[in-house]
Amino acid sequence: MTITAAIVLYAMIWFMIFLIVLPLRMVTQGEAGEVVPGTPSSAPVDAQVGRKARITTLWATGLWIVIAGIIISGVISIRDIDWFNRMSTPIVSRE
Repeated sequence: MTITAAIVLYAMIWFMIFLIVLPLRMVTQGEAGEVVPGTPSSAPVDAQVGRKARITTLWATGLWIVIAGIIISGVISIRDIDWFNRMSTPIVSRE
């Protein structure tokens, strides 16, 4: 795995986890009863983006270590993935 591939893999994992963590424990202005004029009631009261980014970084780093370790060790290779593709039968149209 090249350094560029490792960085791209980490970025993909980080953003996927961030999009999962972002809505967790979110309290909307409507739920809190403090709607700021000019904002929708579904806007968060306190998004805590910094805290969620730190949580995401911890989870992403751990998951990246596992996935990168699997890729580098060769436990799962491109040939294994191609084997799954060869098992399916292509649909042939008869006209």
